[in-house]
Amino acid sequence: MNAGKLTFGGFLFPLFFTAAAICGYSQARYHIGILPSVPYAEPTASLDPPPTIPSSFSAEDVPVFLLSNAVLAQRKTLDAIAERAQREFEAGRRAYQANDIPGARRAFDSAVDLMLEASTLDSVDAVAFEQKLEALVDAIHKYDLEGLGSSAVLEDDRYEKAPLEDILQMTFPVDPKLKDRVRDEVTATESQLPLSVNDAVLGYVNYFANRGRRTLVAGMERAGRYKEMIDRILDEEGVPRELIHLAQAESGFMPRVMSRAAAGGMWQFLKWRGQEYGLAQTAYTDERMDPEKATRAAAHHLRDLYKEFGDWYLAIAAYNCGPNVVERAVERTGYADFWELRSRGVLPAETTNYVPIILAMTIMEKNAAEYGLDSLQPDPTLAYDTVQLSAPASLDLVADITDTPAAEIAALNPSLLHNVTPLGFSLHVPKGGGAELAAAIERVPAEHRTSWRMHKVQTGETLAAIGKRFGMTAEGLVSANHFAVAAAAEGDWVVIPAAARPQPAAHRTYLAARRGAVRPAPHAASRPATRPATVAKPAAKKPVIVAHASAR
Repeated sequence: MNAGKLTFGGFLFPLFFTAAAICGYSQARYHIGILPSVPYAEPTASLDPPPTIPSSFSAEDVPVFLLSNAVLAQRKTLDAIAERAQREFEAGRRAYQANDIPGARRAFDSAVDLMLEASTLDSVDAVAFEQKLEALVDAIHKYDLEGLGSSAVLEDDRYEKAPLEDILQMTFPVDPKLKDRVRDEVTATESQLPLSVNDAVLGYVNYFANRGRRTLVAGMERAGRYKEMIDRILDEEGVPRELIHLAQAESGFMPRVMSRAAAGGMWQFLKWRGQEYGLAQTAYTDERMDPEKATRAAAHHLRDLYKEFGDWYLAIAAYNCGPNVVERAVERTGYADFWELRSRGVLPAETTNYVPIILAMTIMEKNAAEYGLDSLQPDPTLAYDTVQLSAPASLDLVADITDTPAAEIAALNPSLLHNVTPLGFSLHVPKGGGAELAAAIERVPAEHRTSWRMHKVQTGETLAAIGKRFGMTAEGLVSANHFAVAAAAEGDWVVIPAAARPQPAAHRTYLAARRGAVRPAPHAASRPATRPATVAKPAAKKPVIVAHASAR
């Protein structure tokens, strides 16, 4: 799952995508959610404030006195619909906080239906209203994910075919108009990686400029999350920056890609090769899925391959099919030249196309204006805090404290294989949330951080109401939290000594029913099975927080 941000009514909401990865490899390539199912976690009430659906119609460039009465009347109608949708959204949010899931669903449905109705009107403001609808859907989707708990994110075991898998076996026609233009572009292009122009490269330039444009664009946009980090590491390892396109071809910059051959992560390491370059795999983590650690390993591996072959094209080929295959091809022919080996058919078919794909992507990215790619908006660089955890902890507990959907916490920590972090894990949380997590998590005994929860008291909430929501008495909460009186002030943290909750059956998503296939986000609610417990004082060391301003 991925998360970007969309401004809506002055608030930022995460966007979640389930699009297939953009990848290419000598093996068939798939995107797999590798994290197993975990116990269901009931939604807490510490959610973001509701967004405000503003009227974009009062900010038009055209002066009001120049508009016709019909247009003004139409805008008034649309403003009224937006206000009604806002009220329904707020009602849904209140129901959601009260754990009235059916009521929340009805109100959210009504809000979406109102906006859908308005977006279909014949209006000069239709585009703006469509944007408002998308923002509303994303806002509601966040509550859906939060209500599902982390299991909704971590249990996805579907295999999806990678967009670049098939084209590694194919060649594409060359547009005669491209030849001279691309040669001129390459002549004027500065590149640490030598650039070649031939029919193989031109065929892929033609493909990515036409049929494969969406694949190229999606990878270029997603690259924004990691480019700063990747460029830095490639520089430190003495590897051409252009080799960032290996990650684009391998995974489309999606950290949790897994091939049928069990190659994993953004840079697609097999287990033994990853271990050779320091990527550890344990019962709880797989560092091949860690973007920064995997990038360091890939850069080191590519540097070693270049030292062995003395040629970047052969190094790229060896990265794809293995150095032994390239060594045997050189020995058999006597040629240490990729293009010669390609023409003689002594390399795997996928590898013969792998190098041209990297070169085509590089040429097009460096000449973006020539291909209409200069207006793309890359995803923002990932920014986060890192907290060194002194004891295992569940992502549900972290989500409670940081007021962030467990889906987003999981996305920031793709190397995690379970809903529980191991001892000493360096956990990434949204920027600005590390200090509160480091302080608040100390209120939970170290031995209970994998199952207990926390709740921040909201305006007007009582311990009795909080206890009812979690199946406890107010007295039980007072005892568990060592409160002097049976009251809690707004902003106080309340420890919830709760047992694991069962995973309920999923229900049909409301979004799919209204927009065809917006984003699958099944929702379900169940009464948690909880138990009071005796609270022991935490014995673990305080966690260490490290702030990061850039991508992993």
